[in-house]
Amino acid sequence: MKLKRNIQIFVAVVLSFQMSFALALGAADADRLGKDLTPVGGEKAASKDGNIPAWTGTEAPLPGWSQGKKRVDFWKHKADKPLFSIDASNVDKYADKLTAGQIQLFKQLKGYRMDIYPSHRDCGNPDFVVENTKKNITTAALAPEGWYLKEAYMPGIPFPIPQNGAEVMLNGKFHYHGVGVDYHSMFTSISPRKGSEDWIKAADNLIWYMPWAKKGSTLLSTLPPVEWYIHFDYTAPAALAGQALNLTMATNKPGSEVFYYFPGQRRVRRMPTYAYDSPQIGFENQYTMDEPEVFFGTLDRFDWKLVGKKEIYVLYNAFGGNNFDGKFENFALRDFVNPAERHYELHRVWEVEATVKAGMRHSAPKRTYYLDEDSWNYLAADDYDGQGKIWKVREGFLTPVYETSSCDVSAFAQYNLADGRYLVDMHAAGTGRDIFYMMEGNGPRFNPNFYTADSLRAMSER
Repeated sequence: MKLKRNIQIFVAVVLSFQMSFALALGAADADRLGKDLTPVGGEKAASKDGNIPAWTGTEAPLPGWSQGKKRVDFWKHKADKPLFSIDASNVDKYADKLTAGQIQLFKQLKGYRMDIYPSHRDCGNPDFVVENTKKNITTAALAPEGWYLKEAYMPGIPFPIPQNGAEVMLNGKFHYHGVGVDYHSMFTSISPRKGSEDWIKAADNLIWYMPWAKKGSTLLSTLPPVEWYIHFDYTAPAALAGQALNLTMATNKPGSEVFYYFPGQRRVRRMPTYAYDSPQIGFENQYTMDEPEVFFGTLDRFDWKLVGKKEIYVLYNAFGGNNFDGKFENFALRDFVNPAERHYELHRVWEVEATVKAGMRHSAPKRTYYLDEDSWNYLAADDYDGQGKIWKVREGFLTPVYETSSCDVSAFAQYNLADGRYLVDMHAAGTGRDIFYMMEGNGPRFNPNFYTADSLRAMSER
């Protein structure tokens, strides 16, 4: 009996020591934020060769900006000129600073070019995001299943010093870009088939609501388990006009809950499998549900390997996707986005490799993602087909968001190398109105009842 009691005491002492040691390590990691690391975990120092500068933090727009004005006109470095350009003739020289997919674009697309500009590390976050991120060092936790976030202070980066690929991807999902994003007459566009000049150009209105991103400091476990709500409705072309969708993505469940309105049937249908690699309706199998904004969806179908960090040329301070008063045709050329609308800089990124789990399926069994160290946005991705060949290449247009004091990737392009087509989505180019980011959630669109089947039916049948 005495031996059993002694064993219990020994175990309790060991567990107490381990807990104290873990807390001490957590406190030490928290102290790094804002010192050798940025407040959300990036390396604060410049690269050894100086081509990537030291982090400077949030840069305010030039005087006179207000929501609705062109962002690039008020960017401090708008007069920058390209340092050099990369094309098919010199791509091998810069291959170590490119993704495998980017290299393939030079080989396959005639006239494809990347203009490289001076690098600026001007992405920051509001004070409450910084404070929550620091608290998350000792609070944030993955669920036992290993693919979703169990606990963290919100809004904040859950894992500023990540230990695995899933943590990096969750940082990307929960980076701060306000509580809501409002798009007006956005174009989802697919380039023509070979031998044709006819684009698919779908116009829609979209609202994106993130209830966990309200100002302040709230534990995720005390909130409803919702990552985001989305509503959109198509206004053109005739084949899609009138169709509408309400989507709810949970923080702790696979897939998403989707209600879709079909005007020809005058009914709302629940679509439980409209997620992952399901082709989006109306886009000729060129666009799946988990491809918007470089990555969209849940992590449960893949194993996520943290490869490490690397330096690559990425779309950064790339305002071309916000050129709302220009012409769409000047933004999206026949085979690729106009090089003049693509602004590349050298940055450090986290590289994560996704491999489909045993027993699961996905049309792209292997994917590689690249996330910005300063803002945790998804900047690029390469998808591989079942034969191990690069199939799709995605690039996100990262821009500073002045109203949220952070940065965001909304606009993105995806190149389907097998079919010779590409798409652009989530942008403002040629729409006549910029994307609106909101820090306050007021009005009916910031109510969960707006995203129900009944609400969709009422809106669509008017």
